[in-house]
Amino acid sequence: MTPRLDAIGLVVSDMAASLAFYRRLGLDIPADADSAPHVEATLPGGLRVLWDTEEVIRSFDPGWTRPTGSERLGLAFHCDSPAEVDSVYAGLTAAGYRGHLKPWDADWGQRYALVLDPDGCAVSLFSSSVSPPASA
Repeated sequence: MTPRLDAIGLVVSDMAASLAFYRRLGLDIPADADSAPHVEATLPGGLRVLWDTEEVIRSFDPGWTRPTGSERLGLAFHCDSPAEVDSVYAGLTAAGYRGHLKPWDADWGQRYALVLDPDGCAVSLFSSSVSPPASA
């Protein structure tokens, strides 16, 4: 048997704040999950997103410490259009979430932006409908 990717796990310091952020990005997470120590949401393709509080992680890994520095894993959300990238970014930053890179037309042909979730993880917003610049 070959292992298959089934879930992406996030360790969070504030469950309610993290879930509120990901709800704004369209994830279907029940409202009563905000006080749970572990939460799961299944995406339309079957992949699951898991949230665990830092306390849960320490319960089975007592030596765990909160990471410092830049993240090594990022989530990316596909938007239907460049205008949606701009709109979602504006909505998240207006709601108080930290923008990291404002929307721009990337050289690789996407409208692209980065916003930080409540734990500082970079979340990409992109649309693939921007034409790449013509080569010189």
